[in-house]
Amino acid sequence: MSDFELLDPSGLPIGGGSAAHGAGDDPLVDGLNPAQARAVTTRGPALLIVAGAGSGKTRVLTHRIAHLIRGREAWPSQILAITFTNKAAAEMRERIEGLLGDASQGMWISTFHSACVRILRREAERFGYVSGFTIYDSADSRALLKRIIKELDADTYGFTPANSGAKISKLKNELVDAATHAATMNENDPRERLFVEIFRMYEQELKRANAFDFDDLIGQTVHLFRAHPDVAAVYQRRFRHILVDEYQDTNHAQYSLIRELTRPVEVEEVDRLVPPARAKELDAAGRIPPASLTVVGDSDQSIYAFRGADIRNIVEFERDFAGAEVVKLEQNYRSTQNILSAANAVIGNNFDRQEKHLWTSEGDGERIVGFTGYSQHDEARFVAEEIEDLHRAGLAYSDIAVFYRTNSQTRALEELFIRSAIPYRVLGGTKFYERAEVKDAMAYLTSIANPYDPIAWSRLLGAPKRGVGAMAEAHLANFQEAQGVSFHEAMLRAEEVTAIGPKIRATVRALGEMLVRASRMAAGGGATDVAGEDAVPAPVADVMKLVLDETDMIEKLRAKRDPQDDARAENLEELLAVAREFDVKQPGAGLLAFLTEVSLVAAADDLDDSSGTVSLMTMHTAKGLEFKAVFITGVEEGLLPHQMSVDEIGGISEERRLMYVGITRARERLYLTLASTRATFGDVSVAMPSRFLQEIPEGLIDWRQSPGEVTGRGGTASRALNSPRASGGGGSWSRTRSDSAVTFSGGGSGSGAVSEPASGNMQSALDKWRERKRLAKEAQASGGGFPNLVGGSVRDNGDLELATGDRIRHDEYGDGRVTGISGVGTKRIAHVVFDTVGERKLLVKLAPIEKVEAAEE
Repeated sequence: MSDFELLDPSGLPIGGGSAAHGAGDDPLVDGLNPAQARAVTTRGPALLIVAGAGSGKTRVLTHRIAHLIRGREAWPSQILAITFTNKAAAEMRERIEGLLGDASQGMWISTFHSACVRILRREAERFGYVSGFTIYDSADSRALLKRIIKELDADTYGFTPANSGAKISKLKNELVDAATHAATMNENDPRERLFVEIFRMYEQELKRANAFDFDDLIGQTVHLFRAHPDVAAVYQRRFRHILVDEYQDTNHAQYSLIRELTRPVEVEEVDRLVPPARAKELDAAGRIPPASLTVVGDSDQSIYAFRGADIRNIVEFERDFAGAEVVKLEQNYRSTQNILSAANAVIGNNFDRQEKHLWTSEGDGERIVGFTGYSQHDEARFVAEEIEDLHRAGLAYSDIAVFYRTNSQTRALEELFIRSAIPYRVLGGTKFYERAEVKDAMAYLTSIANPYDPIAWSRLLGAPKRGVGAMAEAHLANFQEAQGVSFHEAMLRAEEVTAIGPKIRATVRALGEMLVRASRMAAGGGATDVAGEDAVPAPVADVMKLVLDETDMIEKLRAKRDPQDDARAENLEELLAVAREFDVKQPGAGLLAFLTEVSLVAAADDLDDSSGTVSLMTMHTAKGLEFKAVFITGVEEGLLPHQMSVDEIGGISEERRLMYVGITRARERLYLTLASTRATFGDVSVAMPSRFLQEIPEGLIDWRQSPGEVTGRGGTASRALNSPRASGGGGSWSRTRSDSAVTFSGGGSGSGAVSEPASGNMQSALDKWRERKRLAKEAQASGGGFPNLVGGSVRDNGDLELATGDRIRHDEYGDGRVTGISGVGTKRIAHVVFDTVGERKLLVKLAPIEKVEAAEE
């Protein structure tokens, strides 16, 4: 079937290329504001629609496409609409079908990558591929790079599949191949020479496999068009109207693809076209003129430079495409004017942008609320209390979102949400204590406290990787069981396990010696003081720091030079901060009490609520979303803007755009919170208010507690639930230390070793070890805990019976009366009216409460 079968014999749509309706009698324009109507009806070689946040850009884009088709200016097959996600493409297709019905059939509405796959499938044989080529996903690419790095021994130079893949991807998005990069590299740098070899082998292996990776799909299409003008001419002729959404997020390869598709078809190529070009398709010079290009975007929302997005593509659009018109959509249909005024004030400090001013006809609305806490816990307590106030006022949890700059900031928020019985979910990420690197570090601490735990021991062996394979692990585990010793003792006696090699035995013994040293430290060195009493256990942070230093877990993540691994390193540093805070709150409590406290928080069941869950997410994840109430947390120098952006060219401008995106997600209520001190890198440091706060006019913010009130004489007591109290108590985190037993299922005592059924002689060492781990996991699952239940006489209110009318005492809020109980089991929630702070909601299992008076019968 010809690509042009839908064209009429004249070669042009009926209607002669002009809109069939004026703005007054066209249902596709009725109901639009003047700027939107102009964006729908304007015609010309190029159009830039500067669409401010919440200005209805999707509506404008779909109505423009429908207007072209209904006005008979274009057949559907002549339209190419490009979005960045499959979800956005599906939404656009659905909207256009709603406007036009079956008349929309034949359009290309897709992502950049999907459009390129369609082209490459048709044309692959032009440059040595077959149409059935394979597309490698990220896992396939990683596996291939892992093999290449191993072949070249490149890991000794610090190369990993992650950092090599990221660099190759960046180069491909700049349309740079291995040969081109080799011509510009520093030949005196052995790492650069080795990288070029990795890149070259990667390209060769893809070619041999008749495969493209994700980045190739666009780059190879651009290469195809440039190398074969006759192929490019087919698509330049076909697509007469090209529309691109989120243009501010395009990278160099995507920009180049658009440039190729919007070039005119020169005379020499016109003569070779099949079917032949008709006179009405040609201009006076005998060429097919370039397609009309419409791009929609907002330079103020360009926040993906780390992915290769180039803000110059949109800022310099008028220079790149001669005769381009610009339409600005400035009327906002999402937020109140106070929120928009704050956004305008912040983004107005950037110079690399198209000037615009968001406004709404919906009124000023509530003022922005500001709050400065004494610590991140204080900040989290305020956020939790405000969310509960909003919920009681009728706002669904699903209408509330909490934003943060880095994933490591979620920990304090999660703990306070759990204790306040607020249901939440982490969008685009994992809950703090479920993150792999946090579980790795916790496995070490658990094994130090309980050297008989098979699951913790198994995990720590491979984190970080040290060459101990599954078979070596199984032999060690079976030796431990046969000898009846702890896993640590088995590691010290690794020389007796002759089934594994000498290098692995030495590695295991060194690791065992570190675990034994850490165990002695955690127990207070095993010494006694003058009075003959047990020595005080070492601070938990010291034990954790020993583990992190000896294993180089943080350094190895930093060395990978990958943003995701940097975030993982930050999570480990945040875990160290957790330990330091615990040591301050409960000096001398020790490792067992710490593990118990973490296990209670980490193992808390997800809460259910008919009004959904509060959404926690990074500010990058928030783009494209909107909520009735938004909390932007950690608005401090070093976090927002992030410290890494300070030294980067354009880094502060991008962070300011990120702040703008966060502010414009809020529809009705916006909260900006920060802390005056924050635990980072394991230490507590003074935090300074963000420069972005100073850019917001003073009258827009209602400070519940300003930075000056916290740092000056006007400050009062901390609101944080777990802040140190003058009486010496530890707030809600205050716990009684005891020499508790360690068990897997909550019922045993002593070493905590799990008894296993005798293994048959035919069972291999590996199978036997797998069976042991399976049984241990089942035992843990039945008893809960993280990663195994560490029992002790710490506060766990699981057995506390409460009824309506009971009087209770809370470590922070004082006395109050229970007004109701909801939920069952670990999800029981107490609704309490306190004498001092009013109504609050508490998760009974974890709340720092005690019953002081039963309800009257």
